[in-house]
Amino acid sequence: MIIVPQFIRTNWFLCGIVFAICLASVAPSVGAKGGILRPEITVKFIAVAIIFFNSGISLRSEDLTRALVQYKLHFFVQGWTFLVFPFLINILVSVMRDGPFDKLLLQGLLVLGCMPPPVSSAVILTKAVSGNEAAAIFNSAVGSFVGIFVTPSLILLNVGSAVDVPVSSIFVQLSLTVVAPLFLGQLIRRQYRIWLERNPLPLGSIGSAVLLLIIYTTFCDTFSHAEINLDFLSLISIVFLIVILQCGLLWMVFFVTTRPWLNFDPTDTTALMFCSTHKSLTLGIPMIKIVFSGDPGLSVISIPLMVYHPTQILLGGLLVPPLKEWMYSARRNRYMMAKHV
Repeated sequence: MIIVPQFIRTNWFLCGIVFAICLASVAPSVGAKGGILRPEITVKFIAVAIIFFNSGISLRSEDLTRALVQYKLHFFVQGWTFLVFPFLINILVSVMRDGPFDKLLLQGLLVLGCMPPPVSSAVILTKAVSGNEAAAIFNSAVGSFVGIFVTPSLILLNVGSAVDVPVSSIFVQLSLTVVAPLFLGQLIRRQYRIWLERNPLPLGSIGSAVLLLIIYTTFCDTFSHAEINLDFLSLISIVFLIVILQCGLLWMVFFVTTRPWLNFDPTDTTALMFCSTHKSLTLGIPMIKIVFSGDPGLSVISIPLMVYHPTQILLGGLLVPPLKEWMYSARRNRYMMAKHV
C-alpha cells in the first residue's frame, strides 16, 4: 500500500501528464479554446510569460551571456529546424505519395516541416532535464522570430499557397510574452540576487506545473476537434506515423550531437534535442489559417501539427528522467577522462 504513494511522489510529473490527458478526454470543452480556462489568454500569453519570467529570474546573467556566443549550437538548431527538418519531411512525403495516405494529410506534413520552434515547451523540458536552459531560451526566441518570415516562404516553396502573414502583430506578441518577461526576470535577479540565492524559490516545480497546464489545454483542444472529416484508420495512421517520426528525429539529433568531433556538452545535447525537433502550435495554427484561408481542406491540413504538438510534449516528458540520468553520467565520464589526461 505504501509503494503506490511513494511511486506518485517520485514520478509526480509523469503521473500528472497521464492525469492531465485523462481529464482532457473527459471534458475537453473546459480547457479548449473558448472554454472556461480561456487558453487563448491564460496559456498563449500568461503561461508563456510565466515560463520566460521564471527562466529570467533563475538564470545567472553570465550563463545567458555565454549562451549568446555558442554560434555552433545556434546554427545547428536553426539549420535543423528550417533546412534539415523540411528536407526530411519532403523525402518522407515523396516516398508516401503513391500510397494510401490522404493527400491533404501529406500536404499537412509538408506544412508541419515548415513550422518554427515553440516558445515554451523546449525551454521547460530543457530546464526539467537541467540542460543548457540559456541556449534553449535563445534558440526558442530567435527561432520564433525568424519563423515569422521564414515559415511562410517555406510553405510557399513546398506547398504553393499565397501567403500574407500579419508580421507586426506576431512580433508584438512574441516581444510581450518572451522578451519582456525574460528581461524583467533578469532585472529582478540582479536586484535581489543575494536574497534569491539564500531563499531559493520552487521555480522548477512552477515550470513543471505550467507545462502540465499546457499539456492539459493542448489535449483539450485536440479532443474537441470533432468536426474534422477524416476516417478513423487515416487518423490512427497519422498518429502512429508522427510518433515514429518524432522518435526518429530525437534519436538522429541525439546521435549527431554526441559525436566527439562536434564537441557538444551533454547539457547542449539535451537542449538541441528539444529545440531542433519541436514545432510551434501557437504560431503554426494561425499561420495555417491565414495561408489556407477558404480552403475546404484546412481542418485536415492542420491535423499533423495538432497531433505533433501534444506528442512532442508527451514524449519530452517521458524522456526527462532517462535523459537526466544520461546527462549526469556523460558529464561525470567526461570529467573523469579529463582528470586522467
